[in-house]
Amino acid sequence: MTLEADERARYARQIILKEIGGAGQRRLKAARVTMIGAGGIGSPAIAYLAAAGIGHLVVIEDDVVETSNLHRQILFDASVAGLPKGDAAARAIDRINPHVGVSVHRTRIDPANAAALLAHSDVVIDGSDNFATRLAVADAALALHIPLVSAAVGQFEGQIAVYRGWKADRPCYRCLVGDSPDRNEASCAEQGVLGPVTGILGSMAALEAIRAIVPFGDEPAGRLVILDLLDLRFRSVRLPKDPACPACGPTAAG
Repeated sequence: MTLEADERARYARQIILKEIGGAGQRRLKAARVTMIGAGGIGSPAIAYLAAAGIGHLVVIEDDVVETSNLHRQILFDASVAGLPKGDAAARAIDRINPHVGVSVHRTRIDPANAAALLAHSDVVIDGSDNFATRLAVADAALALHIPLVSAAVGQFEGQIAVYRGWKADRPCYRCLVGDSPDRNEASCAEQGVLGPVTGILGSMAALEAIRAIVPFGDEPAGRLVILDLLDLRFRSVRLPKDPACPACGPTAAG
């Protein structure tokens, strides 16, 4: 995997970082990152991953661009209102960086198709807006041994964590949420959200995806970062592995 002259110039400020370097940039170019959702979290994450030189981005999104999305979903503008979000995201990726390949799946991910859709990914970012989707993504990523970056937002709050539950000392998503709990969730349409909140969480998700490909700093798996952006407070909570977890514990199937 080599870098073209335009790529070396494009990523110069990134390559100069000792934690990345030329070898790290080539690893990013060889990587495949799957993004679940191209909405408030997915839009900034996709933009920064494309700009960073991820070799191939897979976007799984079945929604269309609506005018009410535009205050926070920064990949889009009014000219693409009504278009499928995945297709509009692919156009934006090509504008940002023509060196990045794109695959779009206009479907909703579920337990039946998750494994096939996530296969061959180096990292999965889940920015979906419903709990059933998050469980399907988390279970498939665990089974495939793919690092999962999970981010969620609401109003002025957000949270993000990285899961590597197949490792003996690291939790999976179900270690946090339990075995298929019944959750009543309010959508952004119901409770509202400030655009920059999604931007911060999406940017953090992109950062963790890059870290998973080119390791630097401390291993984030096993920590949940909670953001209260109304009062500008950040809290990091340790997530222990649940020995009774039905997905990654000793008695888990497989």
